Amino acid sequence: MRSAGLLASSSGDGVEAAVIDTDGRDEIVPLAGVSLPYDKRLRWRILEATQNDLPTTEILRLEKQLTVQLAQVFEKLCTEFPEQTKGIEVVGLHGHTLRHIPSEGLTYQLGNPWQLAEAIKLPIVSDFRRHDMATGGQGNPLVAMFHWAHMAYEPRPSLMLHLGSVASVTWLSEENEIIAGDTGPGVGLLNEWVQEMAEIPHDLDGSVSRDGRVDEELVRTALDSPFFARSLPKAADRYEFDHVDVAGLSVEDGAATLCAITVEAFARAVKQLPALPDLLWITGPGSEHPVICHMLRQHFATVRNVSERGLNPHTMSAESIAWLAVRHLKRLPITTPETTGCRSADSAGVLTQAHTFNPAEEQ
Repeated sequence: MRSAGLLASSSGDGVEAAVIDTDGRDEIVPLAGVSLPYDKRLRWRILEATQNDLPTTEILRLEKQLTVQLAQVFEKLCTEFPEQTKGIEVVGLHGHTLRHIPSEGLTYQLGNPWQLAEAIKLPIVSDFRRHDMATGGQGNPLVAMFHWAHMAYEPRPSLMLHLGSVASVTWLSEENEIIAGDTGPGVGLLNEWVQEMAEIPHDLDGSVSRDGRVDEELVRTALDSPFFARSLPKAADRYEFDHVDVAGLSVEDGAATLCAITVEAFARAVKQLPALPDLLWITGPGSEHPVICHMLRQHFATVRNVSERGLNPHTMSAESIAWLAVRHLKRLPITTPETTGCRSADSAGVLTQAHTFNPAEEQ
């Protein structure tokens, strides 16, 4: 099937879209991907809603505006890649997460599937997280099964790290057993730090952190939290890393220290796995960060970006949502007890169809 995935970035920067051909299993052919940044006002409103409890009416208005943006990024994908998007049968939607509190079984995303279905006239599969959490799961990482598919023919054990706002890991054994979970902050705290202190949108190129020195004591203090001691699978709470405080450091030292916290938290989590390979695959927005990559090489003999396999680390998250949509239609598991802690493997999600009323059928 040909499917598209629409994703609101967890960093609050914009929306992304990608299209793939897939059987919903391990045959995955990426075709194209695009992004559409928010304008300054929309970005500010989304970040405000993420950090504060806004009135319900304001949340609804924001969701409506965000859904328009999601329809626009889909239109951009179709305009820039007309051949690749011809014949799309289904669209997966992963909106902007306002709250994710797995300890209470709570999660909420912005993104109206009915509004989107009417705008693009295609069926939408959405709400993967709430379905998973209703079955006892933690709602994350949803990308784990997608990583499992991409590592199907890798030597075992295999390991992949996704560096988004939160970092998550997927591990496969020689017997094809899977273990996954969030490991700690990704590049979310880092980007928030440089936005506030250096007034730049991100540090994905390492322009700030490469000039800093790591405060090792602060790293140890940050990792002295119950989350980091928990075994996989686990998912990060919305407020899980609010205790991480680098406010007493310079901009550069704070950025370098946040990089170290990301890497050390990941290293601590994977040490609990039954066996570790020498090779670590990395993907996600932070996968090309020079400081983080350098720190990862202190723990693994070989660190390789998925781009070396012809994959795009910046579109894989949207591609994973497209893949999940197809799995939902084929009633294949989207999450498992080993990836999110749910009670049983389940084809999570909700299908929303566009209205196609035909007056002749009524007669």
